[in-house]
This record gives sequence, structure tokens and C-alpha cells, in this order.
Amino acid sequence: MSKVRIYQPTKTAMQSGRAKTQCWVVEYEPATPKEPEPLMGWTSAGDTLGQVRLEFESRDDAIAYCDKHGLAYSVQAPSQRVIKPKAYADNFKYDRVR
Repeated sequence: MSKVRIYQPTKTAMQSGRAKTQCWVVEYEPATPKEPEPLMGWTSAGDTLGQVRLEFESRDDAIAYCDKHGLAYSVQAPSQRVIKPKAYADNFKYDRVR
């Protein structure tokens, strides 16, 4: 029985918007550890399911897919975005902390 992880991806450091962060992702947990190949030194694993990444519109759709295909899953709660209000004028305050 395969083990999968269901989560909502976070935005990368290279993007300012939140594109592609509203979907839910199903990824298989690695069954074998990754090891360097002796000839070329590339990192490889024995299972190919580690390359599978499925995207769903909602968490319920992802859970329904796992239930339908008999996959053991764990759901990770999405991290909440913390917005710190800032003003440009705060850069020039007399008593700002440096």
C-alpha cells in the first residue's frame, strides 16, 4: 500500500503573487532512499512514484482520489499567511530601529 501526502503548496521566494498556491497536491512518499549512482554520481531512487505529482481543485477531491485508489494518506494543514503592514514613510522615522 502506497503512502501519499496531501498538502497545499506555498509560494516560492521568486514569486510575489500567489499563483498556483490555491490547488491541493498529492505526492507519493519515497519508498526507497535516494542514493548516488556509482558510475555518473547522479542521485537516483529505486521507485518512480516519487516523480508523480497530482494537482486537485480542493482537499476533498484529493482525499476522494486517495480513497478511491486505496492510498494511505496524511493531510498537512496549509500555513496561514501573516501580513505585516508597512509604510514607506517608516523608513525615514527618527526613532526607527536599525
